[in-house]
Amino acid sequence: MTSRLRSLLLLPVLLAVVMAAACAAPSEGGSSASAVRIGVADGSEAYWQVFTQKAKAAGIDVELVNFTDYNQPNPALAQKQLQLNQFQHMQYLANYNVKNNDTLVPIGATAVYPLPLYSVKHTSVADIPAGGQVAIPNDPTNQARALLLLQAAKLITLKGGGTTLSTPGDIETAASKVTVVPVDAAQTAANLPSVDGAIVNNNYAVAAKLGPDKVIFSDDPNSDTAKPYINLFVSRAEEKDNPTYQRLVAIYHEPEVEAAFKAEYGSSAALKNNSAADLQGTTTSLEDTIRKGGA
Repeated sequence: MTSRLRSLLLLPVLLAVVMAAACAAPSEGGSSASAVRIGVADGSEAYWQVFTQKAKAAGIDVELVNFTDYNQPNPALAQKQLQLNQFQHMQYLANYNVKNNDTLVPIGATAVYPLPLYSVKHTSVADIPAGGQVAIPNDPTNQARALLLLQAAKLITLKGGGTTLSTPGDIETAASKVTVVPVDAAQTAANLPSVDGAIVNNNYAVAAKLGPDKVIFSDDPNSDTAKPYINLFVSRAEEKDNPTYQRLVAIYHEPEVEAAFKAEYGSSAALKNNSAADLQGTTTSLEDTIRKGGA
């Protein structure tokens, strides 16, 4: 075989290799086809840049997919449009799994966001008069947490001590100091100052410019009642032991990332690093409680 013929025969093979390499490489400014896609709700926050840079240094390409609708990240994960998501707490995940007959699994903890009771009329819980009104979010997950918070503040009493499924119907009126006013979560802040207090989720409080000086009570992030509200990294059940995903959880808790997170959120969040086994056991217990209807 002549050298010219040998070269002509090798040319298609070489072209195929070059084209395959070109297809596999990420385009400039784009993301790799092998990137770990993580669904988040706060992708613009600066600490994520620190996280993705640390992941890159560890050899892991991360692509953040930002969602503004909390109803979307779990279906996107279940449908394999994402590899992980990080936007929800255990109670939300448990409710989603039961409602949708799904098996999404927590693989790591991130933080608890204490739920604050704000007031522009009073400077302490003790100042709220008997018969006063407190606005609370009306969606099931936040509503139950808000009721437990008001009970901890000794403003209401819940039948049987309350659960993560409590509703306003569980309030023992005769033993309670205030009346609750359930409203859309986005409207809780707007009800100030017409009510004596309002329980406002962090994002809505920021939008309403409610500072920490207006907080008169909040739940203890280290308490048992706060545990179901630990935020999570979540994967599909069959990938819960994926070593790359476990490495990403560890990177989230490296000092540089935690410092950037604290710079962003300050005292409005408490970092948590519960084990995957603990989180999975608690989520399973919450799901069982939901299936039993809180019994």
